Amino acid sequence: MEPAVTLDSNSNKSPLAQRFRGFLPVIVDVETGGFNADGDALLEIAAVTLDMNDDGLLVRDQTFDFHIEPFEGANIEQSALDFTGIDLEDPERDAVPEDFALAELFREIRRTVKHHGCTRAVMVAHNAHFDLGFVNAAANRCDIKRNPFHPFSCFDTATLSGLAFGQTVLAKTCQAAGIDFSNSQAHTAAYDAEKTADLFCLIVNRWQALGGWPPPLD
Repeated sequence: MEPAVTLDSNSNKSPLAQRFRGFLPVIVDVETGGFNADGDALLEIAAVTLDMNDDGLLVRDQTFDFHIEPFEGANIEQSALDFTGIDLEDPERDAVPEDFALAELFREIRRTVKHHGCTRAVMVAHNAHFDLGFVNAAANRCDIKRNPFHPFSCFDTATLSGLAFGQTVLAKTCQAAGIDFSNSQAHTAAYDAEKTADLFCLIVNRWQALGGWPPPLD
C-alpha cells in the first residue's frame, strides 16, 4: 500500500488552510422573504466559522448572526413569513440595516481567513447556491467590494448528505447522522447554520476516518 500524503509541517499555511486548497469553509444560512435573490428581502443571516483541532478534525468555532431590516422596495411573501415564523413587527427582533450586517459579517470572516492563512472563504450551506445568491445580491445592493466569499464555488451539504446518508432535507439528515435537531427552533438562521456546520464537520471528519484524507500518493 502506498503511504499517505502528510501535510507540510514547514508550510506557513495552517492545517485548515491546507485541507481545502487555501479556502476557509464558512457555513451560512439565510432566511428570506421569498426565492428571488434580486427582489425578495434578506431577513436573517448567520455564519459559523470552523477550526481544526490537534487531531486534524473540523470543529465548530464562532457564530455570527443578524436580523436584517428589509431593503427599500423589497418583496416579502406572507408564505415565507409563515414558514420561518419571522415577525417583522416584533420589538425584540433588533433588526439592523442590510449594509451594516454584511459589513460586520464580512469583516469577521476576512479576519478569520487571515488568521488561518487562507486565501478566501468558500460558502458551505444546505442548498448552497440559494444562500450564495442572496448574499451576493445583497453585497451588490450595498456596493460592498470586499466580499470574502468565492463568487460562485460553494460546498453544498444537501449534496454531501445525499452521498453520506441518503437524505437531502436538513432535519432528516441530522436525524440519520445522530445530530439533535429541534423542529421548533429550525428556520432561524443561527440554528440552521450551526446544525449545518455540525453536519459538514461530521461528514468531512468521517471521510478522514475512512482514509479518504490525506489522499494516497499516485
